Amino acid sequence: MSEKIKQLEALYSETPEDPFIIYALAKECEQSGSLERSKSLYEKLLREHVNYVGTYYHYGKLLEKMGHTSDAKKAYLTGLDIAKKLGDDLAYRELFAAKTELECE
Repeated sequence: MSEKIKQLEALYSETPEDPFIIYALAKECEQSGSLERSKSLYEKLLREHVNYVGTYYHYGKLLEKMGHTSDAKKAYLTGLDIAKKLGDDLAYRELFAAKTELECE
């Protein structure tokens, strides 16, 4: 386990409800190859912090990497709805591009 993951795990144990820490830990786990751990952290974010819109893109990309393309598309579609509701045009464009790219493969 990398030093960065150890530090994030410590922060996560202190403040398990902080969406930024959960997100950062999920990204680090993904980059280190701990895909199932990353997936479970993203899913926690999706359950507990529905409007943390960046999660939908990264969760979808992780699902694609894991070969779960239909679940990735669902994540993108849900994220598109959330981004639209929040008026987050950048997130909407990124999610739309990811969904379109997935559909063209």
